Amino acid sequence: RNRGMRTRLGCLSHKSDSYNDFTAILPDKPNRALKRLSTEEATRWAESFDVLLSHKYGLAAFRAFLKTEFSEENLEFWLACEDFKKTRSAAKLASKAQRIFEEFIDVQAPREVNIDFQTRELTRRNVQEPSLSCFDQAQGKVHSLMEKDSYPRFLRSKIYTDLLSQTQRRLS
Repeated sequence: RNRGMRTRLGCLSHKSDSYNDFTAILPDKPNRALKRLSTEEATRWAESFDVLLSHKYGLAAFRAFLKTEFSEENLEFWLACEDFKKTRSAAKLASKAQRIFEEFIDVQAPREVNIDFQTRELTRRNVQEPSLSCFDQAQGKVHSLMEKDSYPRFLRSKIYTDLLSQTQRRLS
């Protein structure tokens, strides 16, 4: 598949990973966001992966980091699942499930996530008769993959360390 190409492209993209410009990372009005983001909040992102995911700016910074690694499909899938679980209309459930499956789970999906064959097949069966929990196992696998792999790298990344020092500089 195209993982090899992604890896090669990934090496090229690291030349500009200094983040003095947070407009690419922080949603809506980055300067105001930076003023609002406390060092304490940004430091808490290192406490746990779920703390990071539950913070608007933490999520945005993590997404920007994943883009530099060409692996944002994992986060996009996780977010799609979170949104899917809020689906109240039975009519929308089936079409939403199918869309998520085709975009992220199916073999050769445009933004295919990295899950094992058994999980893929279980999810394929679940989507035939969708329920709010039909992606739970796949979402869990992707969550723990990000937590074990991407999250520690994010905490060591220039994006995070620059953001942290930016919040500390404001205090002095």
